[in-house]
Amino acid sequence: MDTIFPAWPPSTLAVANQTARYQVRRIFCVGRNYAEHIREMGHEPNTAPPSYFTKFPESVVESGVSIEYPPGTSDFHYEVELVLAIGREGFDVPQTDAQNYIYGYAVGLDMTRRDLQLASRDKGLPWDTGKNFSQSAPISVIQPSSNVGHPREGKIWLEVDGKRKQDSDIGDMIWGPDQIIADLSKLYTLLPGDLIMTGTPAGVGPVVSGQMLRGHIDGLEDLIISIA
Repeated sequence: MDTIFPAWPPSTLAVANQTARYQVRRIFCVGRNYAEHIREMGHEPNTAPPSYFTKFPESVVESGVSIEYPPGTSDFHYEVELVLAIGREGFDVPQTDAQNYIYGYAVGLDMTRRDLQLASRDKGLPWDTGKNFSQSAPISVIQPSSNVGHPREGKIWLEVDGKRKQDSDIGDMIWGPDQIIADLSKLYTLLPGDLIMTGTPAGVGPVVSGQMLRGHIDGLEDLIISIA
């Protein structure tokens, strides 16, 4: 099919021990999924269903790169997260069957222009300018569930220049991976290539040019990036 402009190359991620790559279709992000992070952002946890926002596939970058400090902000924050890589089509997926839709897992960073996000939040506006921008979703090598199983607990931490900033357990998520898939699949048909970033624990904070970030989740390959 002819197009007016050349097609953009797809965003892809490396998969452990494979030459074939995982093509990214969509990125869904879960907001406010660790109680202490909710409190540090000025709210109290509640029993409301999870909230979601999205990032463009073009926001994905791989581990080992240097990302640019983005324009329009003076408060650029890290948020380390467990990432689910979807491998099957599913709508209204039962929670008891949810893990069968997960192809694999990775460590991700939801990089955030915090000043823009909070300005939008305070006005009741969407978070897009604070969350969805180029290089805002660094993600590690995907570990297939056939290699690592389906982790539901394990340390999650983030270091900046070797200093621990975030330190929690993925078992502390309010909504676990299976609950997230069951809920999100009531709103969208999940498809292979969809990524779900599952929220961040407490300890988020700013970074500046020249710093190095390392994100870790037990059983997965660390994510390492630097800020240009």
